[in-house]
Parts: sequence; structure tokens; C-alpha cells
Amino acid sequence: MEIMNTKLLAASLPQAAFSAKQVLNNEEKVARNQKINMYSLMKSAGEATFQHIQQAYLFKPNLEVQGTTKQDILVICGNGNNGGDGFIVAGLASQAGYQVTVLLTVPTEQLVDDALRAYQNYIKINKAEHALVLFNQQSSNVETVENFKGALIVDAIFGIGFKGRLSPSIALLVGAINQHCAKVISVDVPSGLCATTGYVDNCAVIANSTVTFIALKSGLITGQAVNYTGKLYLDDLSLGQSFSAQVKSDISVLGASILTELPKRSPNSHKGNVGLVMAIGGEKGLAGAIRLSAEGALRSGAALVSVCCHQSNQALVFNGRPELMLAPSCADQLMHHPAFTKAKAYILGPGLGQNKWGKALFDLALAQDKTSVIDADGLRLLAQDYYQGLLNDTFKHNKWILTPHPGEAAALLNCTVADIEHDRLSAVKKIAEQYKCVCLLKGAGSLISDGQHVWVNTSGNSGMASGGMGDVLSGIVASLVIQKKVVKGISQQQQRTEYANLTALAVYIHGKAADFIAQKHGKIGMLASDLLPVIQQLINKKI
Repeated sequence: MEIMNTKLLAASLPQAAFSAKQVLNNEEKVARNQKINMYSLMKSAGEATFQHIQQAYLFKPNLEVQGTTKQDILVICGNGNNGGDGFIVAGLASQAGYQVTVLLTVPTEQLVDDALRAYQNYIKINKAEHALVLFNQQSSNVETVENFKGALIVDAIFGIGFKGRLSPSIALLVGAINQHCAKVISVDVPSGLCATTGYVDNCAVIANSTVTFIALKSGLITGQAVNYTGKLYLDDLSLGQSFSAQVKSDISVLGASILTELPKRSPNSHKGNVGLVMAIGGEKGLAGAIRLSAEGALRSGAALVSVCCHQSNQALVFNGRPELMLAPSCADQLMHHPAFTKAKAYILGPGLGQNKWGKALFDLALAQDKTSVIDADGLRLLAQDYYQGLLNDTFKHNKWILTPHPGEAAALLNCTVADIEHDRLSAVKKIAEQYKCVCLLKGAGSLISDGQHVWVNTSGNSGMASGGMGDVLSGIVASLVIQKKVVKGISQQQQRTEYANLTALAVYIHGKAADFIAQKHGKIGMLASDLLPVIQQLINKKI
């Protein structure tokens, strides 16, 4: 996920994200404190978008493309402030010599306040009555887009105040935009996307780039958003610092700076004080899952890794990786084994299955007072126990890090996958609160929560949509947890926050390794095991 600052001299990307409501409720107050009125802010937003058009797309007025088509721009405006931003863009483009057409999706009588002022100034200053296209019929709107021969469409239909479902007529218009061959820039947010949750109901504009303003909105960086925003640019309109100081956020954005939190190893370290991870899983036919988790732990710094898997899989797990140790395969034999009792953390669930064998191992591990990274079948078993009321005292004092994908998250909350995707930010916090744990909700823009705060990951790419990626990630999480020095005397909530930070670090490293592989070899065909040597390099700050 690419997030860029439009100001080239900006020191760093934002470290916080905000809900659309926070921005809507506070932008005017923050601007007023800086002696900036809302129309001036609208002009600044339009100017920032136009600057992006010139810088990112290298458009030149009246330049012919392939000998036939001029660099025309179609600006599609709604009736709100987002439409007002669009009129500013259209005016600047017209003054710069571009051939501009404005498509207004509502009658002019519906324009009010600053949007109306922007429209009136566009007409007055640019003498552009001929370039303003008014339509009240949905078919005409669609035909205008379909017949547009230019190279750029500016989407200024809906802004961050939008939520819900696009009307049938606007949905048809958005469909025409998405099918057009022109490049598409969305102003503040792609129309149809919820700027708080990243959810899209029926459809949304698929942009090549999105220029957002003042502060980063949480819905632009997780879930479905990555399918619609394209490259994401932020211009704070000179209000970012004041906004962050006056408006508090419980959402942090993960960037490369988190790598400074990598565990440090003293010169006299030995395998005993670095620690051992016990990986439990690998039912018949599922050796790969637990092997990948175990190797992920080794490559990210665990000194020792012991694997408890089905006896039929032991040779497959051990083959080619003699550094891995093998533990007894059955719960009654494992409980007194040194590797089980001395382990600093467990990886519980990859390939575990949900039959009698796996359930016995799950119950045994959960009964221990150990940090447990719970994944895959472990999450399904945990959800079953929770809703059957079987967790008892273990539940009250757990040290769990849960790593669900949306399907497993739905099981944990006893809801549907659609419910999870509708508001991923709320879902990850709810799981952390309900299970009194750290939760990592995987997917594009993976989320981590300790029940009070949420971290949003920005590394990773679509090449990670292959088997075993989550297994490797579980290993990285467990490894980083055991390498962190234990702070004594802290509360359970403080411990969860510390675990959440380590989990966030693991997620960023995991995605960054995949980004490196994608850049070097491409996304398609990327294997989970491809990441292992790159993870080692990242842990050692060699790339």
C-alpha cells in the first residue's frame, strides 16, 4: 500500500488515522484557529488536486495523444463540498489551457454554501457556461462519460461524508467511469467508499490515485479500500500538525519507523536466554503449515524451535531443516516434555485440525500460563470453547495473540464474514475486548488491536494471497515476543499493548518481505517460503 505526501519537503508520513466523523467535526474549528475560512480551505484542496494532476500525470494543455486525442479533462461534481473542490479543479485546469468539461450530477438549485460559491466563481471567472454539462437523467450522465474522449476523469461526486449505498443512477455513472479508458483521480475519497471503514456497499469509483486532505482517513487504508484508492496522496493543507494536536486518534499507521523497535541482542547472548518456541499443529496431510510457522520463527530470531505434529508428519517437518527439534506427538506425552514446559511461547493451530487429537493438544496448551500465538484451527477451537462457556479461569488471565483472517474472525464473534468486512476496525477491537487479548485481523491493511488502540499496516501486496503466508506470520510474531525483555510489574492491559506493538512489527516485516520479493520477481507465483530469507535480512537491517 503506497501512501505519499504531496509536499516533497514533508519529514514523514502521518502516524495517525482518523474517522471521517472526526475530520468533519473538527476541520472547521482547526482551520478557524489558523484564521482560515472554509472556502479558502476548499480552494486549497482544489489547488492540491490540480497540482497532483500536473505532477503525476504530466498533462500539457492541447497536447495530442497518439496523434488524435487532446488532453481533455472531465470533472464530475456532486452537490456537496466535494463537488465544490471539483469546480476549483475545473477552473484551474481551464485557466491553464486544458479542455475541460464539467458534469454536474444534480440540478444547480441543489448547490448550497461553499459548493455554490465555487460553481458561481467557475462560471464567472472562466466564462465556461459552454463547458458545464447539466443532466437530470441518468442515461444522459452515463452517455456523457461514455462519449468522453479525453485522458483524465476527476471524481468529485461524494466526499468523506458519504456512507451507505450509491443510488441506482449514480451507480450507473460510477460503472461508466470504471469502464472508461481514461485515468481517474478521486478527490479526498473515491465516491462510494466509506472513509471511516473502507467498506463499499454496491460499487465505488476505481481511481488510479486519490488525493486526500488534512488528515489520513482510516477507511482509505484497510479492507476493500485498496481496490479503489489507487496510489494514495495526502496534502494536509497546512493544517495537519494542528489537527493532530487538537484531535486525538486511537488509530496508528505503521511505516518503516517501526523497524527501530526490533529486539536488540547483546554480544554475550546464547540460545538459552534468547528462548524456545513450541509450534503445535500439523495434522495428517498438513505438515506444511506447521513447518512454515516453525521456520518463520527461526528466521526471525528464535534460538530454538520445537515442533509437535502428527507422528506421520515428523519426517516431512524435519526433512531439510535439521535445526528444528521434534517433540512428542500426543498430548499426554507432550505435557511433561522439556520443550513444552520450557517454551517461552507457543504457536498453536496451523494445520492442527479440529478432531480429537488436535483438541487434546489445544486444551493442553491453553491450560498453561504461556504466551500463545493462536491461528487457523486453534481459532476455530477457541471460538467453540468461548460460546460453550468452557474457557473458565484460563480466559481471565490469558496471554493470547489471535491472528484471524475474516472467516476466522467471524467465528470468533459468531457473525458473518460480511459483518467483519463491513467494519474491520470495530471487529478487531471487539475481538480483542471480548477475548481479553491482542488481535491481528489479516487482510489488505491488516489491523492489530489491544482492545483500546488499533494499528494499521501499510506493507504487503496481493502476491501474498497464497497458502502458508499466515503460518509464516505466526512464527514471526512468536519469535519477536520471546526476544523482547519482559517488563515485570505491568498490568495486563500494558502487557497487551506491548504484545500489540510486537505483533505490529511482525506484520510490517512480513509485508515488507513480500514487497521486496514482488519488486524483484513479481507478485504472481510468490510463495510463503520465498519470504523466509528476506525476513532474516530485514530482522538484521540488511535491506
